[in-house]
Amino acid sequence: MKVDELRVLEVDELDGRLKAARRELYELRFKHAVGQLENSSQISKVRHDIARIMMVRRERDFGIVAQALPDTEPVAITVPAAAVPTAETADDVKPKRGRGKAKAKAEEGS
Repeated sequence: MKVDELRVLEVDELDGRLKAARRELYELRFKHAVGQLENSSQISKVRHDIARIMMVRRERDFGIVAQALPDTEPVAITVPAAAVPTAETADDVKPKRGRGKAKAKAEEGS
């Protein structure tokens, strides 16, 4: 079950799927406890399905609309000139931490 499939469902359909998934999880846990469950990874798959359904319900509660955007061409973003850093000159560069002033001056002189 994919999230995109869940987002197109109505509220009562989501509730029905949530109830069915919880029932399935109950049955899988029971089978696991009795020792009849062959594939225990089914439990985690159902738990993930429940989480997806609950996530879609919460998105709707908060009014979050998560839709895939149609295929469009990328748009270039312009950055103001003041925000672009300029190249630093050798005089503007500070010595790294831990380097003594003598070492920094010796490197400048060479």
